[in-house]
Amino acid sequence: MQKRQRLFRLTFLLSLVALVLSLVINIFLLSQAKSYYLQLNKTNLDPFGLQTFNNDSLPDSSLTTSPVTVVFFGDSRAAMWVSPAKLNGFSFINRGIGNQTSTQVLGRFEQHILPLKTDIIVVQVGINDLKAIPLFPHQKATIISNCKANIKQIVARSLSRDATVILTTIFPIGPVPLIRQPFWSPDVAQAVKEVNAYLYSLKAKNVLILDAYSLLGENQQVQSQYVYDTLHINRRGYKVLNQELTKMLSTWLIDNSINNS
Repeated sequence: MQKRQRLFRLTFLLSLVALVLSLVINIFLLSQAKSYYLQLNKTNLDPFGLQTFNNDSLPDSSLTTSPVTVVFFGDSRAAMWVSPAKLNGFSFINRGIGNQTSTQVLGRFEQHILPLKTDIIVVQVGINDLKAIPLFPHQKATIISNCKANIKQIVARSLSRDATVILTTIFPIGPVPLIRQPFWSPDVAQAVKEVNAYLYSLKAKNVLILDAYSLLGENQQVQSQYVYDTLHINRRGYKVLNQELTKMLSTWLIDNSINNS
């Protein structure tokens, strides 16, 4: 009799745990679905994110003493990039928007970059194109080709405005959680390497390469100490990028002063 009671209690407890676990998972999935649904409809209303920044977000030239303006331009990886601290001679503006592909970033160049009269544009974009490859494997070649073409156009439009481009390579991803693994494949990492190799072909006098991939990556993934989530890095990761960016900006300032003297 006691054995049956213990068995009943154990069965009841396991059932209760399973019910709670199922409830938690369903709440999480519902939250994720709602987030994606809201993002989809927000994108439909404003495909390029043109309404994200307005005139109020333009820097006040009367308050800016730095002669050189640097703009971070791209997706969420650019949006999360906090500018280097205590870097004399430069002012920083961020024009990154989360979840954007290279097509969207290119599509808002005129509205978000031209009014700023920027001297240097730091471009970080591409991962949102390439992460779609597992969902559309038959379009892999087209996705990669379009990503390259869009970045090339971003560079060309920047140069046409007499701006220097600091083109950052696409840094690798962090660990892929179990819930995301059915929608992922090694093709993403391979595509990142292919696009990064192409970026080096764009290197020129006013197109500099900041190799974020080499600085942050190890075995085709972001090093564990820099992981924020699957697609993003933490503050320590951006500190590493800023150390390299500071060197590049300092060298640029010296070279530019010599050329103008």
